[in-house]
Amino acid sequence: MGNRGMEDLIPLVNRMQDAFASIGQNANLDLPQIAVVGGQSAGKSSVLENFVGKDFLPRGSGIVTRRPLVLQLINCPTEYAEFLHCKGKKFIDFDEVRQEIEAETDRATGHNKGISPVPINLRVYSPNVLNLTLVDLPGMTKVPVGDQPADIEHQIRDMLMQFVTKDNCLLLAVSPANSDLANSDALKIAKEVDPQGLRTIGVITKLDLMDEGTDARDILENKLLPLRRGYIGVVNRSQKDIDGKKDITAALQAERKFFLSHPSYRHLADRMGTAYLQKVLNQQLTNHIRDTLPGLRSKLQSQLLSIEKEVEEYKNFRPDDPSRKTKALLQMVQQFAVDFEKRIEGSGDQVETYELSGGAKINRVFHERFPFELVKLEGDEKTLRKEISYAIKNIHGIR
Repeated sequence: MGNRGMEDLIPLVNRMQDAFASIGQNANLDLPQIAVVGGQSAGKSSVLENFVGKDFLPRGSGIVTRRPLVLQLINCPTEYAEFLHCKGKKFIDFDEVRQEIEAETDRATGHNKGISPVPINLRVYSPNVLNLTLVDLPGMTKVPVGDQPADIEHQIRDMLMQFVTKDNCLLLAVSPANSDLANSDALKIAKEVDPQGLRTIGVITKLDLMDEGTDARDILENKLLPLRRGYIGVVNRSQKDIDGKKDITAALQAERKFFLSHPSYRHLADRMGTAYLQKVLNQQLTNHIRDTLPGLRSKLQSQLLSIEKEVEEYKNFRPDDPSRKTKALLQMVQQFAVDFEKRIEGSGDQVETYELSGGAKINRVFHERFPFELVKLEGDEKTLRKEISYAIKNIHGIR
């Protein structure tokens, strides 16, 4: 496959993502992608905005990203954005992009800072970006705010797990350098789902905010908490810079200057910064898609054959066909038997957490209640023996 073919890999997967999003499901396919994970205020939004060179993501206190954002960056001479749910509409003003993300989030989650696993698909065309697709996931949180449900932490974790447990999903683990990296939310979840560190790319933000006399050299050199794909350090705009509408181009120049002038990072300067991170992600995603494409193609073909076979069955479908009704009834009975067996064995998808149910409840009755009830029985041994004798004789019948 030539270079041109390699360049077409990311747009190919983009089209697949859009197609599956349009029909409201992912066809059980594990698409190759990069998921961005990190705690609240780790700097995820700033990293993504630096790639584009525009302010376009919602900001504020608490959970700001409340739905997964599938961000498709496409290199193009003109600069504009498109949403999958607003077909045909081009957004030139990136403030409008932010407002549309907020409005679309509220449409699915309400105004109470709840969350939803249904993604928003955003495509950004720009001469400043490399072809790259990222899934920005909600930041991990510990404390519910406002009207959020008490289990918001578990809801977010469950949503993250839907993405990061898939083998074809690379993790972009964003951690701030001004807090203990051993307790990083992003690295914790990465270690849990990728213990060998094979599909995790580490990003260290806020290097400029570390206490004087300290640095993150050991982690950036991949000596502390090593990852196969390594770590890349970036310096984002401060909240003061963002409030003051500091230009992102100027911020990227300041980032470059920081790495070149810092004694601990000077020797790593060529492998640090937003531009290098974007280049690495483009290469890693392209190579990752190339490696996973044969398996993906095989799975798609088998699913296509299965669907074609099902379609063929329905071509001759007659609602009043008695054999069809018998088959449907048999399938329902079989499914009920499977579900009932799972319930008894405790191997179903739903696990009750508030009371005993299914097989566990039966088990408790037999091992705890039944012996107790037996002890309470009052019986005459002579009468009991006589009854047993008659029972034995009766079951022999005429034999």
